[in-house]
Amino acid sequence: MKAWQYMGEQQPIQLNEVEEPVPGPTQVIIDVKAAGLCHSDVMYMEVGDQAMPFLPMTQGHENAGVITALGSEVTGFKVGDVVGVCSSGVQPPLGMFTPGGFADKLAADYRDLARVPDGLDLSLAALATDAGMTSYHAMIKAGGAKEGMKVGVIGFGGLGQIGARAAVLAGAEVHVAEMKEEAWPAAKEAGAVSCVKDAAEWVTDPRRGGDFDLIVDYAGFDTTQKAVNAVKRGGKVVQVGLGRPTFTVATNSVLGKTIEGSLGGTVADIEEVFDLMLRGEITPGYEEISFDQVGEGLERLKNNQVLGRLVARFGD
Repeated sequence: MKAWQYMGEQQPIQLNEVEEPVPGPTQVIIDVKAAGLCHSDVMYMEVGDQAMPFLPMTQGHENAGVITALGSEVTGFKVGDVVGVCSSGVQPPLGMFTPGGFADKLAADYRDLARVPDGLDLSLAALATDAGMTSYHAMIKAGGAKEGMKVGVIGFGGLGQIGARAAVLAGAEVHVAEMKEEAWPAAKEAGAVSCVKDAAEWVTDPRRGGDFDLIVDYAGFDTTQKAVNAVKRGGKVVQVGLGRPTFTVATNSVLGKTIEGSLGGTVADIEEVFDLMLRGEITPGYEEISFDQVGEGLERLKNNQVLGRLVARFGD
């Protein structure tokens, strides 16, 4: 079968012929139908030589498809079930520590499977397994967004658009900081009250600080300090974005405030996002590409040339 693999030495991803996976006792084999492309894939290649347990590594951690084989200990699923795969569950993360879904077939632990409801497009199902899960978990579960809260969203990209909409649905007053002004109409359509280019604009008087209850940073460049400045005492900053490997925050600025890192989520988070997508409550923008365009798509992500998400469709 064909698989897009990271070969090492920070080289671009490569399309190779590989052997088909065989299920372990608790695994299923999935014919992959849709695989989302993520900035994390690019990051994985930047650190892969030091972090990946073996090379080459098949990448792709946002996957949806159809079960075609079952391990001996699998329960609750059958051949033909349509599922998405949680990449922060029992099995080590796909595309980083175990082979991912930029391939014709994928082996996944059955305990990491989220059932795709009838009628949900598989492109949406695929991106829900990471972009949906991660952004929703950060905003609703880690951040606790709810009615009456003033919430900031930094970065209205593939994750931020979902997180912002989830906060709106929770009844929060949502404000967006996004450098790309072309994304602002979509943010307003999702329910954002206002948009600014820079989160620093949320603080008009540095002596008084900000008045946000919660800010979720889906960017992670020079944005974390700005988020801390903009939350009020007792407020929380949830860090999701990994735009830079390190950041510095002034010690005095965090007093009386909370910074929490949010990573991934759960199968339950994915299925909740599936339901919201099926009902049309969350409708993220995305672009479909072919399996052969995965390498090109990752280069576009690396060069910040994508608005929303990219999803490769194949195997239909």
